[in-house]
Amino acid sequence: MNESEVLIVGAGPSGLVLALWLHAFGVKLRIVDAASGPGTTSRALAVQARTLELYRQLDLAQPVVDAGHPIEFFNLWAEGEHRARIPLGAIGAGLTPYPFFFIYPQDRHERLLVDRLAAAGIEVERNLSLTGFEDRGGHVEATLVDAAGTEQRCAAQWLVGCDGARSKVRDIMDVGFPGGTYRQVFYVADIEGDSPALNGELNLDLDESDLLAVFATAPSGRGRLVGTVREDRAEHADKLQFSDVSQRAIDNLMISVRMVNWFSTYRVHHRVADHFRRGRAFLVGDAGHIHSPAGGQGMNTGIGDAINLAWKLAAVVHSQAPGELLDSYEAERLPFAQRLVHTTDRAFSFLTADGPVAEIVRTGIVPRIMPLVARLPGAREFLFRTISQTLVHYRTAPLNTGSAGKVHGGDRLPWVRFDGGDNFEPLPVPGWQVHVYGQARPDVATWCALHGITLRQFEWHPGCAEAGLAEHAVYLLRPDSYVGLAAGSPSIPVLDDYLRANALRL
Repeated sequence: MNESEVLIVGAGPSGLVLALWLHAFGVKLRIVDAASGPGTTSRALAVQARTLELYRQLDLAQPVVDAGHPIEFFNLWAEGEHRARIPLGAIGAGLTPYPFFFIYPQDRHERLLVDRLAAAGIEVERNLSLTGFEDRGGHVEATLVDAAGTEQRCAAQWLVGCDGARSKVRDIMDVGFPGGTYRQVFYVADIEGDSPALNGELNLDLDESDLLAVFATAPSGRGRLVGTVREDRAEHADKLQFSDVSQRAIDNLMISVRMVNWFSTYRVHHRVADHFRRGRAFLVGDAGHIHSPAGGQGMNTGIGDAINLAWKLAAVVHSQAPGELLDSYEAERLPFAQRLVHTTDRAFSFLTADGPVAEIVRTGIVPRIMPLVARLPGAREFLFRTISQTLVHYRTAPLNTGSAGKVHGGDRLPWVRFDGGDNFEPLPVPGWQVHVYGQARPDVATWCALHGITLRQFEWHPGCAEAGLAEHAVYLLRPDSYVGLAAGSPSIPVLDDYLRANALRL
């Protein structure tokens, strides 16, 4: 029987990122997918700043930035007229090394991840579908079927379902997937053409309750249209072509289409699984949560799931932590998914609300107010932190504790720039590390050496205080660069107590 330490079912972005991180931690894995190859359509577009920060730890961020497209402006249209142009640019300046909203289509994204895995000697096993698995207590036994119908049995210590909204893994786990489906049917089209709205920026038409957005996929002449299929045509959405639904885009945004590279219709769901773990099986990405595309959060949330789970699986596989550590995956990621679905649902409901009052708000009030609000530094920062996922924290989860300055255990470490670098500079191999901004005590340095933890000392300057850090405090960072322990009055007993409480052997 083919054996591995982790079996990953599904080779979308979440599964591929999980595989890359597990490999970086030295975990033996298999990754299988029912499809014959990577996706060829750019389903997800946005890559958020927090994703790029985490990618940087595996030298993935710069290739994405080099091949993608930042969004510098957000345009509002109503009644066929351009109403507002809101500058975005480096909207998150001072908060992250990646202070922009960024477009990198999913098909290219997947190819990059697949190529990185191949360079590491890991091939996605294609045309293999999971048909069942059984949790044997000490391991999982799974049945895979290839395109010819040939079955094979395999064993793994742990199984992770990254197999999308129709997850077979979730079905076998017998985990509920409550939520609902929006009444609207949507279309998506990747096009080439000419228009004031194909200007390398984000354009949103606020007319009526029919959503219409244009996301730039190149500096000019190319973009993705996302729009609503009117109700009289929604019953036959599977038979529609772009010419059936494009008139509003042509009229309101003056789009002249030269080529349609991809067109599809779909319904949007909002659902979160009741659990992300059952025994030795886990759910990651769309297998655990799906929601409206508002804010470009879906793929990034799945990638965040994958990285959160990867280092914990590795710690358990390598006997550096007990199996109970894996309970923290659901404790941290499930509440975030629930909040995210609620937030995107509210935004989506506003954009598609019916009625004269909603139309007045969208077409009359919003284009006037949004440019004014966007000039407020506090509003700009909150908007960026929310969409970029740099605001995500795990303060209430049991794995995280303490506070120093404004930073609590469970927070994303604040970003600080220094002469010649910054405090997000990646380690050669992802792992635990201790940060001290100022001077580390000698016993702290000894403790780090004893436990094989990298100690990084940074010269204190005013930017550290502005970021919320405390001078001479100890910040024990998890492998995903969230703060596990923040100690304003560092002492060896405090550090030892943290390891003992979580049964960590670093």
